[in-house]
Amino acid sequence: MTTSTGTRPSLAAWRLAVFAVFAINGLAMATWFARTPAVRDALDVRTDEFGILIMGMAGGSIAGLLASSHIIARIGSRTTILVALLTSLGALAVMGLGAATLQSFAVTFIGLALFGAASGLTDVAMNVEGAGVEQAQGRSIMPWFHASWSLGTITGAGIAAGVSALNIGVDAHTAVMAIVLGIAALVVVRYLPKNRALPGLDDDGDGPARTTFGERMAIWREPRTLLIGLIVLGMAFAEGSANDWLALAIVDDRGADEATGALAFTLFAVAMTAGRIGGVWVLDRFGRVPVLRASALLAIAGLALLITVDNPIAAGIGIVAWGLGASLGFPVGMSAAADDPAKAAARVSAVATVGYFAFLVGPPLIGFLGEAVGLLTAFWVVLVLIGVAFVATPAARETGAAAGADRATAPTDSDAQP
Repeated sequence: MTTSTGTRPSLAAWRLAVFAVFAINGLAMATWFARTPAVRDALDVRTDEFGILIMGMAGGSIAGLLASSHIIARIGSRTTILVALLTSLGALAVMGLGAATLQSFAVTFIGLALFGAASGLTDVAMNVEGAGVEQAQGRSIMPWFHASWSLGTITGAGIAAGVSALNIGVDAHTAVMAIVLGIAALVVVRYLPKNRALPGLDDDGDGPARTTFGERMAIWREPRTLLIGLIVLGMAFAEGSANDWLALAIVDDRGADEATGALAFTLFAVAMTAGRIGGVWVLDRFGRVPVLRASALLAIAGLALLITVDNPIAAGIGIVAWGLGASLGFPVGMSAAADDPAKAAARVSAVATVGYFAFLVGPPLIGFLGEAVGLLTAFWVVLVLIGVAFVATPAARETGAAAGADRATAPTDSDAQP
């Protein structure tokens, strides 16, 4: 495996690099998610004030997501991933410094805003790369990439639970994570190909021509793009709400300690990962639409159980069902968006933007509602949006080459090169 100038990495190297990028991003996000109670306590803010803090992250994310397809078209997904990952890690350290060392709401807000913007860019670029690997390999494996992200969140949450138990500050925690993950990013990005991952966008090497600004924006007027966006909207809202509020909900509404709240989030992340690892086999066997419908119903049942039954065992079962049910919506939406090779990159960018909009804007809304009625009661909004995703599932049906490719055996590395 070589990365010398002019030599493309093998499909295996490309695939492993994309797995690593997803994992690094997940580790960084979990470092924030699992330490939210500590950040809230360090700043000594109310739940609604903490929701305003998260709005900084959401606002930055919206800016990053809306600009993502145009930035990727200009500098390429590989360069976008490198710059955005390093920026997000630096911003994570700033957030920790602002909360624990300076105890400054303003510095923490700015750190989270920059973290959100850089994370949004990373998210879209890595999904573009993942869709490119799928097309090169000839099989839908996007859930496995998102499983790698979930494994990253499990690892990050586990680290957070450990450092919380040891009373290590958020500032030291985020600084060390930023350094370690930054070094990993510098190594991994060398194994992403320079050629364009998908038609229409990206990069500085050989590959299809770039689309124009108008062509990329026209994607937003296509009904199928909007319906796939609704699927991703509901499932991303389900995932994002758990990421930002599950730990706090268990602490505040169920009277648990901070370590138990972190472990509850870890349980959700484990369920998400298991659903994504097994999801490729299930999708091969049953197809996208039946799997998405069953997933939405499972998430609804699990969330309803968690909200209505005040029992630790019931809560555990509900969290697992919620995680399993929400696990496939986002990655399957990405695969569905990439069905048409000529529009794949722009559509993936558009659908990812919708998904991450929900992923980052929805949770602050839950915070405002949670201050008034309690976080668990506010989760009823999440349940409704999962229902919207259920109704929109037919839009994800396999079309064109994807109708057969999703159930085909993947080619070997020697048969396909990026």
